[in-house]
Amino acid sequence: MPSGFFALLDDIAALMDDVAVMTKVAGKKTAGILGDDLAVNAEKAVGFSSSRELPVLWAITKGSFLNKLLILPAAFALSAFAPWMIEPILLLGGAYLSYEGVEKVVHYVRPSRHAHRSEEVPNEAQRIRSAVMVDFILSVEIVILALGQVMEANLPVQIASVSLIALLATVGVYGVVALLIRMDDAGMALMKRPSRGVQRLGMLMVAALPWVIKTLGVVGTVALLLVSGGIFHHHLPGVHEAMHAWPGLVTDAVLGLVGGALVMLVVTLVQRLRAELQ
Repeated sequence: MPSGFFALLDDIAALMDDVAVMTKVAGKKTAGILGDDLAVNAEKAVGFSSSRELPVLWAITKGSFLNKLLILPAAFALSAFAPWMIEPILLLGGAYLSYEGVEKVVHYVRPSRHAHRSEEVPNEAQRIRSAVMVDFILSVEIVILALGQVMEANLPVQIASVSLIALLATVGVYGVVALLIRMDDAGMALMKRPSRGVQRLGMLMVAALPWVIKTLGVVGTVALLLVSGGIFHHHLPGVHEAMHAWPGLVTDAVLGLVGGALVMLVVTLVQRLRAELQ
């Protein structure tokens, strides 16, 4: 009996070793998109009054956890029974992200068309839904990329390592976002310390927050285009071969812009058609 117990412990230890190795491999592959996820979701979580930023972020975080609970079993099931569906799902997600990115670019270039929006208080429910939708698409990409790196492992290792990556993605990304959006509070606390050097650091943090928020908006837009372009680059037939001589970032940016412009054109035509029929 004791020997059986210790054999079980050995099996568990071996499984954990395999999970650690596979998680490290998958983590390296998904590190880039996690950075994009951070930029996009940080941009989505700002723009509210100070008292509402953390509640909004918590609502988005809960939505992110729910996304992972839906995506993980679906990804394992699709990988096992219908792997052909994975690429179309990724491409649909890429189309949505590229549309979001191009819409933001249009807003930057032609702000007069949307000037009235800047005077309105952000609608929390709409912003949260938009953020959770973007998180869902980025989460699909993260889970699929992680799963692709551990396909050679047995099923328990796949489930454990990919689930761990998904959990770390949510906790890590939204934990950093929370620190960023409360940087002014941390700065105010430092300004009350007796040390002059610490006070100056606090003043710098408070003064830098508006610039950080503006930078997050730009970086988030770029990230949307790069992530969507990367999806098109690697999952549209023939695109990777046709553009293999182009620098990777340039390729992803161009594909993200072109894809988003095409989706925006279709959306605009559909909206006009519906308006004419009404």
